[in-house]
Amino acid sequence: MRQVTGLIVLLVVIAFLVSGMLLFIHPFGYPPSDMDDYIIENAQEETGSNNVVTSVVFDYRGFDTLGEATILFAAVTGVLLLLRTVKRREESS
Repeated sequence: MRQVTGLIVLLVVIAFLVSGMLLFIHPFGYPPSDMDDYIIENAQEETGSNNVVTSVVFDYRGFDTLGEATILFAAVTGVLLLLRTVKRREESS
């Protein structure tokens, strides 16, 4: 009986969260701020790039992109170092 009650409570919570998300989600195709309109209108003039997505990633948010690339590089390096250590232990055994 407890499992059924727990399942019902879980389903009600999930339904509440999903319905809340659907009520407050931003409609597709409408920019959420005036900044989007500004970037679309001025990206080519300010950055010299014909592709707006490229100008946003590399010019407007360059430091953010650099930080993301640094974190990705550090994560890949850490995983490779861990796998390399495990491989050496298996070979020596």
